[in-house]
Amino acid sequence: MMEILVDSSVILDILTEDEIWFAWSAKTLADCASSNILAVNPIIYAEVSIRFEKVEELDAALPVTYFRRLPLPWEAAFLAGKCFLEYRRKGGQKRSPLPDFYIGAHAEVGGMTLLTRDAARYRTYFPALRIIAPS
Repeated sequence: MMEILVDSSVILDILTEDEIWFAWSAKTLADCASSNILAVNPIIYAEVSIRFEKVEELDAALPVTYFRRLPLPWEAAFLAGKCFLEYRRKGGQKRSPLPDFYIGAHAEVGGMTLLTRDAARYRTYFPALRIIAPS
């Protein structure tokens, strides 16, 4: 049984019934849930929260019986900072680490697989990370 960190892109595709990505995200999440442990962290939780007015509504959409809630490890924050530094050296314009760096670092440090539909940045900065994404 694998632990899979579920990126907010997949969750939001399902919650918004995205016309392009809903089918892929819903099927892939269901397939992963059938034999793995699904997880989110505070960054993913925050990104998904923008769709809700009340924390109770968000908690109902991300039930702890379906998504394990994991803290962000200090080692992941360190790795996120290093990857962000590489991003800046390559010409990236953002001034503070992007959420994707924290999410990718958390999955890598935790030995998890990342379920996302936005794999490009993760593959660039976390080449050893196992990723489930559209081909």
